Amino acid sequence: MLEVRHLVKDYDTGSNIVHALKDISLTFRDSEFVSILGQSGCGKTTFLNIIGGLDQYTSGDLIINGRSTKNYTDKDWDTYRNHRVGFVFQSYNLIMHQTVLSNVELALTLSGVDKQERRQRAIEVLKQVGLEDQLDKKPTQMSGGQMQRVAIARALVNNPEILLADEPTGALDSKTSVQIMDLLKEIAKDRLVIIVTHNPELAKTYSTRIISLFDGVVQNDTNPIAPEEITPTTDSLKKPSMSFKTALSLSLNNLMTKKGRTLLTSFAGSIGIIGIALILSLSNGVQAYINQVENDTMASYPIEIQDNTMDMSTMMETMMNMSSDEKEKKENKDEVTSMPYINDILNSISKSSKNNLSAFKSYLESKEGDQLMDHTKAVEYDYGLSMHVYNDLGDQGLVQVSPNGLLDRLGFSDLMNLQNQFMSSSTSMMSNEVWLSLPDTKELRDDEFELVEGKWPDAYNEVVIEVNDQNEISDYVLYSLGLMDQDELVENYNQLLAGNVDQIQTSEDATYTYDELLNTTFKLVNNSDLYHKVNGVWIDGSQDEAYVDQIVDQATDVKIVGIIKPADSTVSKTTMGGVYYSSQMRDYMIEQCSNSQIVQEQINHPDTNVLTGTAFSDGEEMSISKLTPEQQMAMASMSQEELMSYMSTYNENLNATYDSNLQKLGYIDLDNPTKINIYASSFEDKEEISDLINEYNEKEKAADRLANVITYNDFIGMMLSSVTSVINMISYVLIGFVSVSLIVSSIMIGIITYISVLERTKEIGILRAIGASKKDVSHVFNAETFIIGLASGCMGILITILLNIPISMIVENLTGVAHIASLPWQGGLILILISLLLTVIAGLIPSRFASKKDPVEALRSE
Repeated sequence: MLEVRHLVKDYDTGSNIVHALKDISLTFRDSEFVSILGQSGCGKTTFLNIIGGLDQYTSGDLIINGRSTKNYTDKDWDTYRNHRVGFVFQSYNLIMHQTVLSNVELALTLSGVDKQERRQRAIEVLKQVGLEDQLDKKPTQMSGGQMQRVAIARALVNNPEILLADEPTGALDSKTSVQIMDLLKEIAKDRLVIIVTHNPELAKTYSTRIISLFDGVVQNDTNPIAPEEITPTTDSLKKPSMSFKTALSLSLNNLMTKKGRTLLTSFAGSIGIIGIALILSLSNGVQAYINQVENDTMASYPIEIQDNTMDMSTMMETMMNMSSDEKEKKENKDEVTSMPYINDILNSISKSSKNNLSAFKSYLESKEGDQLMDHTKAVEYDYGLSMHVYNDLGDQGLVQVSPNGLLDRLGFSDLMNLQNQFMSSSTSMMSNEVWLSLPDTKELRDDEFELVEGKWPDAYNEVVIEVNDQNEISDYVLYSLGLMDQDELVENYNQLLAGNVDQIQTSEDATYTYDELLNTTFKLVNNSDLYHKVNGVWIDGSQDEAYVDQIVDQATDVKIVGIIKPADSTVSKTTMGGVYYSSQMRDYMIEQCSNSQIVQEQINHPDTNVLTGTAFSDGEEMSISKLTPEQQMAMASMSQEELMSYMSTYNENLNATYDSNLQKLGYIDLDNPTKINIYASSFEDKEEISDLINEYNEKEKAADRLANVITYNDFIGMMLSSVTSVINMISYVLIGFVSVSLIVSSIMIGIITYISVLERTKEIGILRAIGASKKDVSHVFNAETFIIGLASGCMGILITILLNIPISMIVENLTGVAHIASLPWQGGLILILISLLLTVIAGLIPSRFASKKDPVEALRSE
């Protein structure tokens, strides 16, 4: 039951007030056909809009099923329009980009009806109006009468209690008008139908009640309701709500009608995304390359902790401060003073410290050190083992391969010893040794080297020889190994020193087949075997050629079984080459030395120097009286050569200590390495390891164990620590610049959405008329910006992926670095989400503006 009481509607035009409706009171039956007649401007349409919930009254009351609407909320009005009222407009007010079926289904969608039932009910009501064969047509493909039938079907699909029609035949010819009126009359049999018309003939023919309005006042009512007919009822209705899927569908269909503009808008929005995505691609590719270089660097340049170390960072700082502008300015500029450069460097050298690697090794192997070990790829221990290796050339004699005797013959040994004293092996420009050790860990070995020919050592007496990536070996290595004539080199060097350049003989480059190298053998001599006992006294026989020849003849044969070269992933592929032995050879030598007679005697007599037969001294002069009677008798029975050898050994070991003796004899304490190489899994892990070493030092200091504090030099860290931060900084700056285009495109999308609101104003009115809430209208335009944002993001990522292909090809062609432009999928996904977020935010103001549009004004727009 619908009732209006003392209804008044005024319009404030600013300068005056227009009274559209003046104190109207009417009651309508649940089922009747009511025609409202009157001239234009008498208030007919205003009255219809008010009872339809599209417009609000100024005063009075509209009572629906006995309930006053004075306290109705926006949601109550939305529910009323969706469930109780169906609108039929003179201009049809169909959504042109939707099909006939979609137009009719829309009201059911707002009611929350499921898809299957929605389609079934829409088809049934279209059958009632005779349009069952026009389901998939667009309104633009239909005649005026057909579009009006669609409008009626849309009004009826929700089975409303009230059907309101504003001039339903105003735009139709007479024949079609009769058909529409017949249809409305049929509908009025079981519900209230109210039409506004200015055609009294149609009203008289079809209406059961005619209400005449004049100047906002009811002039005549042909069939007013009697008081006893009023039977108010109340019920509750489900509030309508548009799903986001429906909003997407409406917006997508609208965008598809303007494909060109949608495509250009999406492309404009994608420009910022393309810029950022390209920066991310390059940054990711460069970072991946840096990570690879860093990881490779970790294999070539580990964290190296030596038993004796010097603070190289202080020395480098001293050298760099020579030209620093931050030095204190002299007050008296008339005086010339010395600059403490050499003294500062010598002072840095003098501050070398000794590391307790035994304690640190125990820490690494304890549970406490597990956290540090978790960041490592491997930990390698070096025990300073010096092997005695010879190349027996037969008639040409022996060549001492290790320790390398070549530099001794050239007079460079003192220079190399000085370098090795202050520089670690990883920072020396050139190592004088050519007998080197392979990494213990297979992963490290494979990271540094690859096998060219033969096999890897799998026995203690097998070694491999290294060539560079051009299959070359330095002549220094070949001379050192005895594969080239050392005598010729020494002679040439002497001629050079004498200034006889024309006497220098240059030989052709040596060439070896793989088989020749793989058949090369060496002799491995135990360090302790170079000492022999004569009449109970140990004598160093390393300078006795006959004795050395005898020992070498009995020594273990070592064979080259493989040829290796630096792996492709190795950072520095420049190598002179050398022979590499495995940990099996090291362990074999340690065991042999440990079990030798001289080493056992020294271990069993820690206070006596077995090489002199006297107690370890503090450098006192030699005295025969300090020898035991047995030693004096042994000396008396020695030959002159043996006696001279003994005296030489005695003098060399006069200041020896127990530890230095064991080291000279080749004895190794596996708990006390001379160097620890820590290989980090990544550059970030390397930083973590450095922090954990610092934590270890702090704990040792707190426990007053200062001797256990570790000092080491991180040369690679000093060189590479800032690379990643520089790349990130550049990326952030570029992204900051490109982000401006994102903001500009967002503003542009906001403007385009506002234009879309203006273009779809009538659609807004239609949606509100069939019960869509302000929130639903807002969702429609938010969905439009959502689609544009998604399209912009996806388009930007797709274009970036396509652009990355030629960029990577060009960079690879110029630098040899592959895949330099690579967009991470996480970054692509985040950029799409950013595009979505920015466009939705940009559309919030236009969508809010759309939701606040007055439905009556919206319906009047064209």
